[in-house]
Amino acid sequence: MEREFESGLLEAAVNEFAKLPGIGRKTALRLVLYLLRQSEESAVTFGEAIIRLRKEIGYCKECHNISEQEICPICANPMRDKTTICVVENVKDVMSIENTHQHNGLYHVLGGLISPMDGIGPQDIEIDSLVQRVSTGEVKEVILALSATMEGDTTDFYIFRRLAPYPEVKVTMLARGVSVGNEIEYTDELTLGRSIMNRTLFSDSFAKQ
Repeated sequence: MEREFESGLLEAAVNEFAKLPGIGRKTALRLVLYLLRQSEESAVTFGEAIIRLRKEIGYCKECHNISEQEICPICANPMRDKTTICVVENVKDVMSIENTHQHNGLYHVLGGLISPMDGIGPQDIEIDSLVQRVSTGEVKEVILALSATMEGDTTDFYIFRRLAPYPEVKVTMLARGVSVGNEIEYTDELTLGRSIMNRTLFSDSFAKQ
């Protein structure tokens, strides 16, 4: 049984930090005590940064990437290739691919992967909005850059089927330099960059099975 803190304020702060992913109560206590040792100005600056983050950052209405504006800087950049959309699971994957400097097109953040075991279906992620973007006729290629996991492959196949009514759109996938079972965010930049450059048609993956 955990001993309650003598200070209700301390306990409340620890409880909030412990809600963060990967943060247990011991680590949460360590972080709270660290903040208490800082100057009041530093603590206020930290708190204000969190509040501004939550209030002022939203999601791009086009690609669902994080953005301080209605349209994110990538979608708004006239130098980006508007005919190519790279489909990723989350915002961290956008950052990983951007770091490779091998993709000059746009992105589409699904916000998750299809996972029946977890109760996540196609309607729970941003697939309909992807199909809507493709239906405009401007898109020529959709790159499926999802993790090489069962959930990623399931989502890839579902998207491929949804885009079947648009045969003029090339659907490609990352070359399997990304090992099976690996998540995009944990793949090194060199391997990820080569996988983007050497991407293959998604339909070709069926012939190899």
